[in-house]
Amino acid sequence: MWRHSSEDFSVSNIRYFSKHKGEVNCCAFSPDCQIMLTCCDDGRLYLWNATSAKHLATFNGHSGPVKSCVFSSDGQLFASASHDRTVRIWSRSITECTHILTAHSGSVETVSFSPDGQWLVSGGWDNRALIWRVQSGELLEDLRGHTAAVQSSAFSSDSQCVATGSWDRTVRVWKLFEEKEAVTLQGHLGNVACLCFSVSGMLASGSWDGTVRVWSPLSHACLFVLGGCERVWVRSLAFSRDGLVLASTAEGDMGHKDSAYGCVFTSDGKLLTSGSEQLDVEEDEENSTEESLNTGQDCKE
Repeated sequence: MWRHSSEDFSVSNIRYFSKHKGEVNCCAFSPDCQIMLTCCDDGRLYLWNATSAKHLATFNGHSGPVKSCVFSSDGQLFASASHDRTVRIWSRSITECTHILTAHSGSVETVSFSPDGQWLVSGGWDNRALIWRVQSGELLEDLRGHTAAVQSSAFSSDSQCVATGSWDRTVRVWKLFEEKEAVTLQGHLGNVACLCFSVSGMLASGSWDGTVRVWSPLSHACLFVLGGCERVWVRSLAFSRDGLVLASTAEGDMGHKDSAYGCVFTSDGKLLTSGSEQLDVEEDEENSTEESLNTGQDCKE
């Protein structure tokens, strides 16, 4: 049973995270909701105090735009994917890069940790999804089958399956370390830009066709289709921790002046954040040249 979003959300206490020098492509919360991670077209990653919006650290190393970032489930590591064809794993405690993963032959568009913290999946313009061992940085599996760029990825809550979304307009669900052919989910009429699993095992996919589809991977069935009234690009999806609320961002959403890219709930379900292409600042800050992250969708418990 789904809650209607208008009953649970209100806009309040908007804070701006404004040190970025380019488009904000992704944002992620640490498991304890105290730290926020953002990545940007300026090639850097930024750590923030999620409550005060204080800038804590900047991470350099990538030589191109950083397209995706994510925390591990214990919050001790985070990973980044870049246009420079690499994936980097970073240690939050020593604030250093621990592994540089270099098997992709094109821009890396997506990266995701498994919930158990053992595996990492990355996907990109070379039409491949790669599975890595987090502890060693070893490449374990090369998942092939998509006929166009892999733009999105997500692990199931039991860490046994990984879903990938592609510019070939399909979603593929792979069972890790098995010879079986991936399940292919078809129906979208545009690139599949974002994916997320709920705790109950449902899979949501968002597309440039303006729709969000919710699937049952086990039955290979599309349960329902959301949106589609307007031709907007769905940029990001997030299930709440209890799996009862699904949020999405698209062009012009969330109060941003332009496209909203990132969409993520805090683990307590009380806060939803989004990142923007254009500068979101108040009038007295109009002279600033920095890009910003806008937080301010508050979920009432």
